Amino acid sequence: MRRTIAGRTLVMYGYNGQYPGPLLQVQQGATILVDFHNSIDQPSAVHWHGVRLENRSDGAVGVTQAAVQPGDRYLYRVHFRDAGIYWYHPHVREDIQQDLGLAGNVLVTPAARNYWSTVNREEVLLLDDLLLTERALVPYGREAPTHALSGRHGNVTLVNGDPRWSLTVARGEVVRFHLTNAANARFFNLSFGTLPLKLVGSDLGRYERESWTPNAVIAPAERYVVEVRFDRAGPVPLLSRVQALDHMAGWFVPQVDTLGVIQVLDAPAVPDLRESFATLRTNRDEIDEFASLRRLASRPATHALTLGVRMDSVPLAVATMLWGTPVAADWNDGMPMVNWAVTGRRTTWLLRDAENGAENMDVHWRFSRGDLVRMQFYNDPLSAHAMAHPIHVHGQRFLVLSRNGALVDNMVWKDTAVVPVGETVELLVEMSNPGRWMIHCHIAEHLGAGMMTVFDVQ
Repeated sequence: MRRTIAGRTLVMYGYNGQYPGPLLQVQQGATILVDFHNSIDQPSAVHWHGVRLENRSDGAVGVTQAAVQPGDRYLYRVHFRDAGIYWYHPHVREDIQQDLGLAGNVLVTPAARNYWSTVNREEVLLLDDLLLTERALVPYGREAPTHALSGRHGNVTLVNGDPRWSLTVARGEVVRFHLTNAANARFFNLSFGTLPLKLVGSDLGRYERESWTPNAVIAPAERYVVEVRFDRAGPVPLLSRVQALDHMAGWFVPQVDTLGVIQVLDAPAVPDLRESFATLRTNRDEIDEFASLRRLASRPATHALTLGVRMDSVPLAVATMLWGTPVAADWNDGMPMVNWAVTGRRTTWLLRDAENGAENMDVHWRFSRGDLVRMQFYNDPLSAHAMAHPIHVHGQRFLVLSRNGALVDNMVWKDTAVVPVGETVELLVEMSNPGRWMIHCHIAEHLGAGMMTVFDVQ
């Protein structure tokens, strides 16, 4: 596809001639067939992120299927057990193919009535970024990812593929936003001007309790569902506010990106949902479901991984720069030249079994269907260039039980969770889906540099 973005004419990829790909809207419990025809110049596949589907349709090349070669086809059968917001993308050279536009959303409508609150409208937003020179895209590595340290952070942000996204709403309108982060590496810290956000859901459904928040932090591959009431006429910016780090100078700089603008008209919304928006709901079904699972928080973790990195043949000047004070999360590319120069051939990001020291694809975990497995992830702050990792578990759903020993008091079913530097995060993974599945970091360049393993559910 030929696209013009920020004044540059670019050749990119698309699904069905669209960027992002078509929004698929289905009912909970539905099964769809997707005829995938690969017409690009690279082998590819489609991963249905977060969906608890049959193993052969997961799209994990080398684990559940062979790559679909240029000109070939593959039929996916996708069953949607759970309500929520999902997305689809390649699982071959994500650092290239996903970044060039191969991503789209799936909105699964709940079977239960009144699952969500009443709103005036719903909007699905796919967040992304692109790294551009004055004329074109910064080139990708042919044989291995570039930007293998912090991942490829773009300098142009996109909402639904548009660097100047906009929306027009009526005064008082309540909008439910389904948010997905499709960026290779960027963490967004979202706010709608100064308006409060009602946080109602995440990857696979509802929180136990709705809550107010001024902002929503969303890592690569995560999804969040928030509701916003636009109570005054005028423009409201969609912002990402972060503390950018300059590794060379050793200081933080406030950085604010305007992702788009919502124009609020003076005409009032009909109906007026002011009262229902002001009410925070308690979801009794989720509270009851999670009550018994919470009791497992007192048990020790049976499986543990340590997150780290191994550097091979890195020049001394580069290695010297890597050893610095670790930060919980890199919100930006704080050393772009070093990051660009270090490739996936010189870097191996690690998932290390804490019990026997096995790494990445040499980790062998086996479970039985129905098992509730407590997994522990520790992000070693003493590793070279320690940084936060969004960890994704294929084919199953999980609860985040605790962070650094502190129990999570408002839980939601997830498939991707962030493990910040120095933290120990414990998950309770429900092994409901038989097959061979992946666990990996969802920073595309870290996946391309080996940060993945598999587990079997019999």
